Parts: sequence; C-alpha cells; structure tokens
Amino acid sequence: MDWKPFASTFALLFIAELGDKTQLACILQAAKFQNPWLVLAGAVLALATVTGIGVAVGHACGQLVPQDLMRYVAGGLFIVLGTLMILKIV
Repeated sequence: MDWKPFASTFALLFIAELGDKTQLACILQAAKFQNPWLVLAGAVLALATVTGIGVAVGHACGQLVPQDLMRYVAGGLFIVLGTLMILKIV
C-alpha cells in the first residue's frame, strides 16, 4: 500500500487549516458551550461531510477532465480567490 497520498494530504491540510476560520469557530463553540467533546464530535462530522463531498466531486472531475487542465483551473481559482480576499470582496 502506498502511503504517499495519505501523508501528503494530511500534511497539506494540517498546515492549511492551522488558524483558519474553522479552527476559530471550534474555539468559540468550545468556549461557549463548555462541552469540548460534543463540539469536537460536531466539528469532525461537519468536516468529514464537507471533505467527503469534496473528494467525490474531485474524483468525478478527475474522471472527466484532463489532469493538466485541472491544474490550470485550480491554480487560476487560487489566484482569483486570493486576489478577491486581498481586495476584501470575498
């Protein structure tokens, strides 16, 4: 079994998710409700659901769209969204 997809995905998402809105929302919810285990359970379920949808859509796109085109589209979207965030439009 090749563990490279698992390890690279874990590392990428771990770094990308540090200090993001999801983490801040979890901190606020845990402080508000004083029940960290239920907040953790809700967060894990929500993130697993959203991630599952993303994986399913990504897999479908990977079957239908050439990989080189996907790289350009993904790169372009990152640039557009980054620009919009800098301009505070998003």
